Amino acid sequence: MDKQTEFVLRSMEERDIRFVRLWFTDVLGYLKSVAIAPAELEGAFSEGIGFDGSAIQGFARVYEADMVAHPDPATFQLLPWRGTTQGTARMFCDIRLPDGSPSYSDPRYVLKRAMRKAADMGFTFYTHPEIEFYLFNQPIVPGESPTPVDTSGYFDHTTSMAGTDFRRKAITMLEQMGISVEFSHHEGGPGQQEIDLRYADALSMADNIMTFRVVIKEVAVMQNLFASFMPKPLSTAPGSGMHTHVSLFEGDSNAFYDASSEYQLSKTGRHFIAGLLHHAPEISAVTNPFVNSYKRLAYGGEAPSYICWGQNNRSAMVRVPMYKPNKPSSARVELRSMDSSANPYLSFALILTAGLSGIEQELPLPEPAEDDVWSLTDRQRQALGIKPLPRNLDAAVRAMENSELVADTLGEHVFDFVLRNKRSEYEEYMRQVTPMELSKLLPTL
Repeated sequence: MDKQTEFVLRSMEERDIRFVRLWFTDVLGYLKSVAIAPAELEGAFSEGIGFDGSAIQGFARVYEADMVAHPDPATFQLLPWRGTTQGTARMFCDIRLPDGSPSYSDPRYVLKRAMRKAADMGFTFYTHPEIEFYLFNQPIVPGESPTPVDTSGYFDHTTSMAGTDFRRKAITMLEQMGISVEFSHHEGGPGQQEIDLRYADALSMADNIMTFRVVIKEVAVMQNLFASFMPKPLSTAPGSGMHTHVSLFEGDSNAFYDASSEYQLSKTGRHFIAGLLHHAPEISAVTNPFVNSYKRLAYGGEAPSYICWGQNNRSAMVRVPMYKPNKPSSARVELRSMDSSANPYLSFALILTAGLSGIEQELPLPEPAEDDVWSLTDRQRQALGIKPLPRNLDAAVRAMENSELVADTLGEHVFDFVLRNKRSEYEEYMRQVTPMELSKLLPTL
């Protein structure tokens, strides 16, 4: 028994923990959970907990259903909203087959596999997300537009608004669970919030993002509010993105930093950005996975609509921040297209392999976009070689289905499931008759 496992078992007894929730994520990014009693935990560490994989989105077909969840003791944390006495803890799980081999449909394994590829090239992959979401008043009525908790705007300082108290409570809980928060503030939309997590390796961060979503939802319920990570919940307000800063390290050295280069961006960093740009359409169905995601991307509002990069250009899909130009460890690249609904394991895996592809092939970096890309005409963008991101989920799926990089990164099973699921979602969406059609066309046609 290793030290981490011993620590968990000892902590269970010392802290009088009565339940342990074993967490894992399905292919679509929804969290799954099973609770076990403390007496079952030692067996779960040694043998895992069996479950029906065919009942989980994207995991298995009926005739290959048996799967086993193995808790990762390094992810052990108490759930602070369940109390400090006779409490509840959680651990993330790795999903395996009965013979002990990894399940290729486990999103956590997909990311681990991509990170191993980076490690073989000498790199460690770090991420730092800026997570946006909306707070709405209860009740939420399906089919009706929700009511934001406030009417404040970007960086507004409020002393008596629900969002301020909400962020304080949520951040306290996140830090109790070992998740460090860098910044928090009100975002541009009414009721819209942003909380930025301190950078970590991509696997830890993906676990942190899944935990973050649970914490935000739990704190909202405590305050009789509803928190939503829907990319574009309000037609007339900005969407919720998850701008993600990424960097590669070689040991203790930031592989993106070169003091002698323009923008202090190394060749490795330039090739990484070129890889992101080159593969952007192919990975969009994963980083922007719902029909609603493209309502955010299509119409500006600090959401990128075009495939380009720039230094400090917030209309670009990829931005090179200049916050601390003389601090090598802070050199990074910001991907602004990803939204808050994405499965972080699959998204980080694709962002990483797209960047690594640019490094391996030494892809040239195009000229940066210096103008506000949204304000250019189509002809001007075409002259600059700036292409659009997919305009809807159908276009994103069509780009993905021909991508060797996405197929190799996700694995055949996950790749095929995502394509089938997203095609089905778009077909269902296209069958809907919208309120706009009824209000404009029904009276006149």
